[in-house]
This record gives sequence, C-alpha cells and structure tokens, in this order.
Amino acid sequence: MTTTDVTPDAALVEKLAREVVAEHPPHEVPLTELMGAWFDAGLAWVHFPVGLGGLGAPRSLQMIANKIIKDAGGPEPRTVNTIGYGIVAGTISRYTDPDTAARLLRPLATGEELWCQLFSEPGAGSDLAGLATMAVPDGDGWKINGQKVWTSLAHKSRWAVLLARTDPDVPKHRGLTYFILDMTTPGVQVRPLRQLTGRASFNEVFLDDVHIPDSGRLGDVGAGWFVATGTLGDERTSLGDRIPARGSGAIADALDLWKAHPERHTAILREKLARLWSRAESQRLTAERARASAVRGTPGPESATIKLAGSELNQAVYEFCIELLGPEGALIDTYSTDAPDDVSGPTAIQRKFLRSRATTLEGGTSEIMRNVIGERVLKLPQEVRNDKGKPWKDIPR
Repeated sequence: MTTTDVTPDAALVEKLAREVVAEHPPHEVPLTELMGAWFDAGLAWVHFPVGLGGLGAPRSLQMIANKIIKDAGGPEPRTVNTIGYGIVAGTISRYTDPDTAARLLRPLATGEELWCQLFSEPGAGSDLAGLATMAVPDGDGWKINGQKVWTSLAHKSRWAVLLARTDPDVPKHRGLTYFILDMTTPGVQVRPLRQLTGRASFNEVFLDDVHIPDSGRLGDVGAGWFVATGTLGDERTSLGDRIPARGSGAIADALDLWKAHPERHTAILREKLARLWSRAESQRLTAERARASAVRGTPGPESATIKLAGSELNQAVYEFCIELLGPEGALIDTYSTDAPDDVSGPTAIQRKFLRSRATTLEGGTSEIMRNVIGERVLKLPQEVRNDKGKPWKDIPR
C-alpha cells in the first residue's frame, strides 16, 4: 500500500511506521528499543490516545503499521506480549488515569513486563462468574485468598489482571471486582502445569493473604463483571488485527507436508485435504467480514463463530497431518518442560498436533461456545439456570 491510494490518516500511519523501522532496523537493534520506538510513535495501538501508544486513529489502520514492521523483519507486535497486547491493554487505557496507563503500557508494549490473566479457577472455568477467590477490605486495600488455574505465562509475568469476589451476598455476577496484581507481591505462588506436549506454558496460581492497594482496583467495587466483559471483548476484537493470509497457518503445514510426501498420496487423503482447505478459506473470509463489521462499528455474529470454527479446524488439520505421516506421526524429538516455546524441529507437526488438543478448551470450550452462539446469536431459549438471582453464598458448589 502506498501513500497515493490511502487516506491521510492511513498515510500518517504508514509514514510513522516506515520512519520507526528505518531509524531502528529490526535486525540491528534490541527488541525493547524497537518496540519502545513503536510505542512512542503511537503505533502500538493506533486507536489509543496520543501518549498511550496510540494516535487516536481508526483501529482498522493497525494492520498497515503491523505489516510494515513485519515486512522489515520485526515481530508481529502482538507476539511480544500476547496477553498484554490483545487482552489487557484496552482495559488499562479505559480504567486507569493517563499517568498510570502510560507507566504500565510502555513496558507492556516493549515486552519488558509480561502480563497474565487470573480469571479461571478449578471450579469456575466455563462458569467464570461463579469464581470463589475472595477479596476483603484490608487497610488501604484488599486481602486476596484463592486459587487460579490455566494461567498462561504466569511463570514469566510481572503483572496480572485479577477477578475476585468482594460480596458473596449478591448474585454471582454482581459481587465481583477487578484488580491489577503485581506478581512479585508476597503470597503469590505460581506452579507450572505440564502439558501433553511436555512443555509447561500455563500454570496454577495460589493467592495466600495477598495485599493489593485500592489503587490497583479497576472500576467500581462490584462492577468487576462489567470490566471483565470489556477485557474479553477486546480479545475477540483483536482477531480483526490478525487475519491470516490465504493458505497460511495450520493449513499451510498440511499443504507443505502433502508436497513433501508424494509417495503417501491417496484419493481419500486428497479429498480430505481439499475439504480442509475449503474450511480454512471459509474461516479466513468470515474473519474478514468480522473485521469489516468492527470497522463500521456494527459488529455482527461472525466473531461468535470464529473461535469455535477455528479451534475445531485446527484440530482437524493436524489430525490429517498425523494420518498422512503414518507411523512417523508417533515420533517426537523431545518431551521436556525445557523445550523451546517456538514449535520447530524435525517433529514440529507432532508437537502442533498435541498442542491442538487444547484449542477446543482454552478461551471457552466448544460446548460453551455453542451455547453462546445459540442463546446470544440465534436467540434460542436459554438453558435452565437454577442459580439465577440467588446470592452466590447460597449456590451449591
């Protein structure tokens, strides 16, 4: 895209992005320097206010900036701080004062301070509003006790967003409060959980008399569900910033594997691959429609199906790959918690197959996503909920 065929706002984003990568060549400077300059230029989140990593520009222009930094050899910005960029940053910008937001957002953008999300619990995953971690007043702040689980990157994170119960005497959605937690606070214990792949990238987190100052509270007391809904909405909206190119992602692995093993081609496998490619293309076009709706400010039902269809497609693609590999698919090069985070090496496909088993669980199980689509998109009758309107303390657990 050139400045001759874009709007002035798009031209400004392009100009700033090209200046950053010219003055801070991605292959020659530290990542923190590059991403710091990216933040200072307002390119971390172009729709954020000036001074908070943004330009006050339309969100749709983010793709222009991201393409320039990637074409120059830099990272996809979101991967620098996965949860920070796509999930947490918007909540920080909305609920903290400008000075606090700037102090938190810049090291988030550079990757110097990673973030995690302390939402799910052993008894409150799909039913997040039923969580039991308690926050009680404690001097100038709050004392937190409880347990969280499936917390990605908690073992590397400096900060977390935390949802806790501050009032057990009201219905479950109304008794929650939202906090920011410094993960170095005394009483925070992180225990990695070993995955099927052999790695440990998510964790269980124990909170034992953890003190959070009231300045770490985001939103009003009891309004945590409302704040958390905004956080989860940011996660869904961020999909529009990273629509895959045609034929990329998991389906690209399947196509590459198919080309590498012509001796294993059969008519049945050829038909399976063609069907998977068609599903991948449908998924990409659905994401395009969702992005276009978000840009117009009229989000449609497409985003509700992206996660469900995408996670199940991911599993189906790698199941095909393992079938194509035959007995070789049972091999893996290393099974260790010390395995690198990047999925590479001679048995990368096998590792991706194992990792794909989590896609229909994380971020909402497929069963829950079907309920969401049925009730909120298709407007079907809701399931019977025996806890509706009851105080949380009176709900059997």
